[in-house]
Amino acid sequence: MNALTTHAMPLTPIAPGRWSTLAGPEWSNPGGGLWGGYAIGLFIRVLEAEPEAVGEALSLTLTYAAGLPSGALDIRTRRLRQGGSIGVWEVELLPAGSDQVGVHGIVTLARRPMTPPFAFAAMPDAPDPQTLPSPVMEGASQHYGASAFERRTLEEFPPQVSGNSRTLAWVRSRAGPMDKAMLGMVTDNSAPRAMYALGRTIMTTTLTLTAYLHATTEELAAVGDDFILVECEGRVGGGGASDERSSYWSRDGRLLATSEQLAWYRSAPRSSPE
Repeated sequence: MNALTTHAMPLTPIAPGRWSTLAGPEWSNPGGGLWGGYAIGLFIRVLEAEPEAVGEALSLTLTYAAGLPSGALDIRTRRLRQGGSIGVWEVELLPAGSDQVGVHGIVTLARRPMTPPFAFAAMPDAPDPQTLPSPVMEGASQHYGASAFERRTLEEFPPQVSGNSRTLAWVRSRAGPMDKAMLGMVTDNSAPRAMYALGRTIMTTTLTLTAYLHATTEELAAVGDDFILVECEGRVGGGGASDERSSYWSRDGRLLATSEQLAWYRSAPRSSPE
């Protein structure tokens, strides 16, 4: 069974604005909760299936209110506004039969007009991905972010305390050609930046993540199965909160997406001696 079938996002319409899905264990992190990128991809997928939604995903802001286990889940969608080109939707993900929201999102959809392009940002220099190793990561078989995206980078995993949080990594999908949902999911594929300052002595979880999907569906079709370059850095941490920002580039230098993330971190509990 290949990645396309094992990492499915089945959607069953229940009523207007109500859907159900089944998140398999392959979407879970090694710790057991669902990977944060899963909700990003699912929110895009459900709005692609929503009959009243118009346009393609342009931006998402997700708040991770509570951890979710794999298994049966309910999805609620609600159109907040629809203009001529821009639509705004609210999406919520909950355990099946519960009113406790696990992930809340605001998604902007857009009809993308033909306009003159411009760019001020420039893609950083990076070695060709074929010259870089594909690291074997502990727990990769249990973590969708590691099992569905092949990473080529010189950075170590787990990250080492280095005094510099900026990293470059080439990433490509193992689950078919790059599309909007896969691009959204890859924005939650990098190691927490607090690890580059404090090492593995901390525990961290995403509070909010905003992804801006600049690429059109046609531009992503041109990427296909190729690598994209992920540029990621953290700027500050303190009082339990740390930030990170990322940029995502096609091999020909086109900026496909950008993201901002706020994470919560704390010291990991010490294991009791046996």
